[in-house]
Amino acid sequence: MTKHISHLSRRQALGALGGGAVALTGVAANAQSTAVEPLSTITTPRREFGPDADPNVYFWDPDLVAAEDGFWGVMQPNASIERLWTGARWAEGPAWNSVGKYLIWSDIPENRQMRWLDEDGHVSEFRKPSNNSNGNSFDYQGRQLSAEHLTRRVVRYELDGSVTILADMFEGKRFNSPNDIVAHPDGSYWFTDPPYGGQLYEGAPDAAGGPSNAAGLLNPRLGQPPEIGDWNREMETATYRVDGSGTVTRVATEADAADPNGLCFSPDQSVLYIASTGKGPGDTGPGGNGEIIAMDVAADGTLSNRRVFSDCVVDGVKCGPDGLRTDVAGNVWASSNAGRNVGYSGVTIWTPEGTLLGRIRLPEVCGNICFGGPKRNRLFMAASQSIYSVFTGTQGAGPA
Repeated sequence: MTKHISHLSRRQALGALGGGAVALTGVAANAQSTAVEPLSTITTPRREFGPDADPNVYFWDPDLVAAEDGFWGVMQPNASIERLWTGARWAEGPAWNSVGKYLIWSDIPENRQMRWLDEDGHVSEFRKPSNNSNGNSFDYQGRQLSAEHLTRRVVRYELDGSVTILADMFEGKRFNSPNDIVAHPDGSYWFTDPPYGGQLYEGAPDAAGGPSNAAGLLNPRLGQPPEIGDWNREMETATYRVDGSGTVTRVATEADAADPNGLCFSPDQSVLYIASTGKGPGDTGPGGNGEIIAMDVAADGTLSNRRVFSDCVVDGVKCGPDGLRTDVAGNVWASSNAGRNVGYSGVTIWTPEGTLLGRIRLPEVCGNICFGGPKRNRLFMAASQSIYSVFTGTQGAGPA
């Protein structure tokens, strides 16, 4: 069972809330025995996170929930969870630009990418239309990568402002709706291809008769550019690699990781982690089980030793994974969609062996995450309509 654990005296701070003193659990033996759990996202009324909210007076933040003592080694005791911005319809794909010191993310239904500036917290529209982009990241040369639902492709934004299509087809068939993309130091790009963009809200359904529009009742051309509306889903869900020459290889099949979603490498790139989520539009296969799948990566880019890294069940609650990142110690950070299980959506953190370290509770379902900030020690969380952050005690591995 997850629990609050504290050992240092600075974590024993008391806070006045609602006219009464409230203490963290696990305080020293000489503290008052009447200590209670501080208010959190699961209280009524819920805690406020925004810039106008009352200050958080606790060490630790009450919504950092430990399962193991090692959790406190990757978190920062006097750092609070903050809501930086709200106003999206469905926020996804956060990525940090280290040179520009800004965060970008996708607002998929609004067909736009947004940007948050570190210098003053200013938020503005960064790119519209974005082709209903989902996952974003930056490669080792600082170029932005995006997975586009609407155009069923992955692209790279070059430093001169032009756009390169990295991949839009495999063996003569168009992708379903690329979801997330990460760079490898060898110059290759790895991306997942589930069917989630094959819907009106986040892209375009298939043409009449296609798997996500079998009855032909939907018109995929409405509100779209003239080239959109003729495609049908043609392939199973899978994970792909694009090498430096542009050759596309299917590295993980639907049997390996059904409905693949977020993905990331271990710090030394020896392991690939894939979030295998549930069925999407037009899925006829078994669908994923809300698990994180791990596979070993060979020098030639092939995968082996497929295993379930975590079933993402915490206290009997399925904390469905989506976006994934690792830190420099190899811990796996996964966004959590716990549905209506309030208090379990947010982020789960796992050791390289798959043991739960702890959780970050958010009042919204979390779709994706990334590390950023000038020191890459700040976790950014794209959660439904909002962007949250918290400073950590570690650093993210690789570019954001």
